[in-house]
Amino acid sequence: MKQILFRLFFAGQAAAVVLGSSACNKLLDPTPVQQLPADEAITDAGSARSATIGVYDRVQAYYQLNWPVLGFLPGENVRFNGTLNQFLQIDQNQLSADNVLITEAWTQLYQAVNGANNVVAALPGLSDPLLPAAEKNQLLGEAYFLRALAYFDLGRGWGGVPLVLTPTRTKENGQGLRRSTLAKTYDQVLADLTQAESLLPDIATRNRAVKASARALRARLHLYRQQWADAETYASQLISSPNYSLVSPYRAFSTAPFLSRESIFELTFSNADANLMWNNWFPSALGGQFNFQPVPAAIALLNDPAVGGNRAALLASTVIGGANVTYGNLYSRSAQRDDPSYVLRLAEQYLIRAEARARLGNLTGALADLNVVRGRAGVPASTAATAADLLLAIENERRVEFAFEADRWFDLVRTGRAGTVLGVTDQRRWVFPIPFNDLVADPGLEQNPGY
Repeated sequence: MKQILFRLFFAGQAAAVVLGSSACNKLLDPTPVQQLPADEAITDAGSARSATIGVYDRVQAYYQLNWPVLGFLPGENVRFNGTLNQFLQIDQNQLSADNVLITEAWTQLYQAVNGANNVVAALPGLSDPLLPAAEKNQLLGEAYFLRALAYFDLGRGWGGVPLVLTPTRTKENGQGLRRSTLAKTYDQVLADLTQAESLLPDIATRNRAVKASARALRARLHLYRQQWADAETYASQLISSPNYSLVSPYRAFSTAPFLSRESIFELTFSNADANLMWNNWFPSALGGQFNFQPVPAAIALLNDPAVGGNRAALLASTVIGGANVTYGNLYSRSAQRDDPSYVLRLAEQYLIRAEARARLGNLTGALADLNVVRGRAGVPASTAATAADLLLAIENERRVEFAFEADRWFDLVRTGRAGTVLGVTDQRRWVFPIPFNDLVADPGLEQNPGY
């Protein structure tokens, strides 16, 4: 099998500029996107720090638009309000292997992996008196965490993927590498998170990885793997930490100056390094493109005092052509363009633990965790009494709590409910297609069945 460098080169060539994504110009660079330029070599403290920030930049690129879209648009909360085929395919659960957004997301994810590999390979042997041991461990831990995040997202999106664990520097690197199984992909995520947790500081930084970030992602990983006791254990560490708490009202976690006590890990943007997600939600009257629109059923749920409560703040409205138009308002700082991308927050940890406890038969504990999240939203406590009712209540709570985040599609796939809820009964369509250009560049790369 030819290596991922070739495949991502062709993927980068095929990627088009879509919906104002700031990362697309990088993907159109004729240099193979997965190859590390010589000037990215890590030789001292300064280049080690810069390389680590570069990995965050690559994760930021795929979380700004492509990954959230792949999480919310195939679900039933949001519709695509435009004509671009690559987004209509996602909205209608009719993806093809030449979908530009799929190609772009895959490319960006492996760019993040390769940046992390560069740090992981270089730091252990680096000696610089200006890089103290504690900082060196922190940078290395951040790289392990970010690689874990990228491989976790690759796994839940595509199933088992090629596990590239060393930097791709030449066209000969990685020859013979094949796709791993999903189990082995998640094993690698766990190994990276274990390393990250051992190296990262135990502090409450919210826009760079720390021990809590690794623990929170590990709780999510165990949930996806149906390892209920481990999911409960790791979620509990976040819930019991004095550094984290739910903030009220609901939208307070996504209100400037950001980095709230609820945030475990978010990606920071600035006016100079803008997050353009708001542009896709806001109507043209407010300077946006209105590409993503909450569907009437989601609007009704969020506006229902017994379901959405103060989560109705996720919606806003304006008058267009004499009629009220409702739009999504999770990202709202259009002038500053500095809204973060939310990756891990405490509300999810409560719902992870609630689901794990329900699966383990601790219905009282599960109900208590569910009602903490509902209480923050200002809705009545759930009275679900059976395990089945509790699990459905938790599923529905996640739908509303994370309405416009990268969550709903993956929730329904991991629980096997995408057919029942969304009508996507062909389970082969529960994973994304490997990009067509990657298959052409590498005949040894196997496509997911059904594409």
